[in-house]
Parts: sequence; structure tokens; C-alpha cells
Amino acid sequence: MPESGRMPVIIIAWVTAICILGDSMLYIVLPVYWEQFGLDALWQVGVLLSINRFVRLPLNPLIGPLYRRITKRSGVLIAVALAIVTTWSYGFLHGFWVLAAMRALWGAAWSLLRLGGYLTVLECASERTRGGLLGTYNGLIGVGSLIGMLAGGVLADIVGVRTVCAVLGVLTLAGIPFVLRYIPATVSVSHDSSPAPESEKTFQWRHREALFVLTSGIVISIVYFGMYTSTMSRMVEEHTADALLPGLLIGAATLTGIVQAIRWSWSPFLSPWIGRLSDRMPSRLPLFVGSLLLGGVIFALLPIQLPVWLWLAVLLVAQLSNTAVLTLMDAVASDTASRTSKVAFMTAYTTGTDLGAAIGPFIGYALAAQLGLGSIYWLSAVLLLAVGAAWAAASRKAGRRPAVTGKM
Repeated sequence: MPESGRMPVIIIAWVTAICILGDSMLYIVLPVYWEQFGLDALWQVGVLLSINRFVRLPLNPLIGPLYRRITKRSGVLIAVALAIVTTWSYGFLHGFWVLAAMRALWGAAWSLLRLGGYLTVLECASERTRGGLLGTYNGLIGVGSLIGMLAGGVLADIVGVRTVCAVLGVLTLAGIPFVLRYIPATVSVSHDSSPAPESEKTFQWRHREALFVLTSGIVISIVYFGMYTSTMSRMVEEHTADALLPGLLIGAATLTGIVQAIRWSWSPFLSPWIGRLSDRMPSRLPLFVGSLLLGGVIFALLPIQLPVWLWLAVLLVAQLSNTAVLTLMDAVASDTASRTSKVAFMTAYTTGTDLGAAIGPFIGYALAAQLGLGSIYWLSAVLLLAVGAAWAAASRKAGRRPAVTGKM
């Protein structure tokens, strides 16, 4: 792919990576140190990890029209400013309601960043580069999660939550000159560079393929963005208690940060490779289905009491399935968007995945309170296996029909 085609995607990905530092840190630190944030009950952790996503549900449909009225630079600057404020607030403001307000502000920032990133990829990608370019985009964002989660898990144990938030807030400031230097001060165009046929220019909610993709995106985001990410540190704490030295909670936070860091360290390399591999295949579906089934099997193993190092190996395979499934899900969604209205479908897709990610932590902590932590992972296994089986059945039924297979 020409460098000119990659550069806009690389820029928006790096800006997003910088902005996501504080949010990524919170997923590691909050479930373990929730009392230090001024919370009164564990259920408040689930709410705080969900509320930013609920806020995005009504905001996402407004972001596309907003970018037609203001420059992309202005929109991204707003997002960076909100990221700085919210990251700082996690360490210096305490109590459920004030933190809920800060999480809502972060939701607005992410809406500006995420939809802008997806549309940038669709503007720059061709049929043969879409998967690889989405992998590059997601992989570079992973660097921000790598730094945020590793710093959150390790430094919170060493220097405390307030210092971690202050440091990450300063790092987020680096996004401002980056935006001023590289993000164009132009209003985003609303037309597609490769118009679809007239019959496909409007997104149709009744279109079977579109609904299938949207439903899959919601379920996958419930599992990976919601239940899995928000409960991982507690699962690590539960399964590695006997292996950790004095300070169980400290050890759990550090170990979770390291496990997450491993995933995000390979993401900038593995995500583009998976995307390019799917680009070269006649259909993405076999690779997508295989990743879903692998994820389902691994999630079923996670609640089982295994030797610590064997259990950690299973957890790393779960991280591998996370990278593969999310990369391929985005690629399948972009294939569908390329055959319909890009803005309308990707707005619906981001809203759907936000819905899944929003209800995931709530479902996870509600189930954990009633049935135990293992129930979250067995439910996740069932959901991933069901989605994988549905896609396998759809692939066999569709045969070679372009509307369903194509690069999907």
C-alpha cells in the first residue's frame, strides 16, 4: 500500500493511542483498588466501566453530522482535551457520581475518535487492503492500551493510583501538538470515494447481512470489550493467589497489567498480519469462524483450577483470540459498509459494539455477584461458540454468492 494511503490511518491511530492511556489504566486498577476511588460497593465498578459506553449510544449518530460542520482537527482536539481532563480526574476526584461524570466525558471523546478512525480507514482502503489497514489501525491503538495497562498495573502497586493518573495525564498532553501538526484543518467529506450501486447507497436495517454483522459485533463486544476486560484482574487474583508473594491485590494488579501488556505488544504486528492474511484469502469467514471457536473453547477453560503457569498459558491464548476476533470482526463489518452507506453503517456498527461493551461489565459483575466469577467466562464461551457456529452455517448456506461471501 502506498505510504500516502497509510499515513492518515497511522496518524489517527497514534492520536487515539495517546488518548486511551487513562481509560486502559482504569480497567486494570479500578477492579482491584476500587475503595481508593471512594466507591462504596463493588457494583459501582461495573457501572463506572460501562457508563462511558452508554453515553456513546446517543452520541454516535451525532458524530458524523458534527464532522460535516467542524474540521477534523477541531473534533480531535476536543477529544484530546477531554482525555486529558478525565485521566487526571481519576486520581484526584473521588466518589461514584463525580467519577461517573468523568467517564461520561470520556465516552464523548471516544465517539469522536473511533468513528473518525473507522471512516478514515474506509476512505483509504481498497478491496485488497482493507483487512490489513484495519489491523494496522487497531494494532497501533493497542500501543496506547499497552502503556496504559502496564503503567496502571505496575505503577499503581508501586507509587499509588494518584501518581499514575498524573503521569498518564501529562503523557496525554502530547496529543495536542501531534494533532496541530498532522490532523488537517478541513471539514470531512461525506461522500464515498467508490460509490455503491444506487440500490445499496442507503443502509437498510432489514438487510439480512447487515443485521447479522451488527448482531455479531454486539455479542463479540459484550464478551471481549465488556465482560472479559472488566473482570480479568479479578480472575487473575482468584487463580494466582497461591503463587503470589505478600500483597495479593498488588500482585494481581501487576500480573494483569503484564498479561494485557503482552497482548498489546504483539497487537501492532499480529493484527496487521491477520488482516493481510484475510485479504489474501477468497473469504475471511474460515479464519473468522476458527478464531471464534478457539475463543469459545479457551473461555470455557479459564474458570477451571489449573496449575498457575498452565492457567496463565490459557489466558495468553485467550488474549490471542481477542486480537484475532476483533480484527476480523472489524474487517467483516468494513466489507459490509463498502457495499452500502459507509457513514450510516459504520455509525450503526460503532453504536452496536458500544452497546455490547456497555452492558458487558454490568452483566459480568451482576453474574459474578450471584453465581460466581466463573459464570461470566462460561457464558462468554457459549456466546462465542454460538456466533462461530452461526457464521459457519451462513457460510455453507451462502456458497459463493458475492453479497454474502466476497472478502467476508
